[in-house]
Amino acid sequence: MNILIFGPNGSGKGTQGAIVQKKFPVTHVESGAIFRVNIKGGTELGKKAKAFIDKGDLVPDDITIPMILNRLQEDDCKNGWLLDGFPRNPVQGETLAKALKEAGMKIDFVIEIDLDRQIAKDRIMGRRLCANDNNHPNHIAFDAIKPVEKDGKLVCRVCGGDLSARADDQDEAAINKRHDIYYDDKTGTMAAINYFRKGDGWKFINVDGSKSIDAVSQELMAKLA
Repeated sequence: MNILIFGPNGSGKGTQGAIVQKKFPVTHVESGAIFRVNIKGGTELGKKAKAFIDKGDLVPDDITIPMILNRLQEDDCKNGWLLDGFPRNPVQGETLAKALKEAGMKIDFVIEIDLDRQIAKDRIMGRRLCANDNNHPNHIAFDAIKPVEKDGKLVCRVCGGDLSARADDQDEAAINKRHDIYYDDKTGTMAAINYFRKGDGWKFINVDGSKSIDAVSQELMAKLA
């Protein structure tokens, strides 16, 4: 089973991707990690990519897509893959779909976790980290995992530890910049999603990301069945 997954920052895409992986024997492939591995490994594509990155330029698709195809053809992807973080615009979407078809690889499902932009932003800014364990979920916007109040301040709901917010989670300008790219339905990620929405041999799945984690995963699993 080969899957593309889309969702804005704050949509729970990573959480749902992990749930899909537990249910199906697919390998999670994150586009940013592919760049890091190729650059660190000194591959020819990695060297070409690094030359652009070092100048602060975007890596061209004719370097990025072959890099992704190489990754998807590795042994751990033979039972399927879940590609996350690419494509980010409609040209990349069409080019990737064509390249996969030419390589004899089929896209089975395209998942979109649909979430209102303001809700996505609130979710990002509401995340809190526990000083004792970052895996203790705390979020000021969700009743199920809302921190508890103690001596006039919010503390971890699990262990009572001190809480803090990641600096980048509170950077509205940075959040808006990422969301500007994602929600752009002309040249951004949303335009790529709209290309895949038309379908060309794959099943397009849209799930409501505003629901609880369990509700989203239940809807997603039902549609993947």
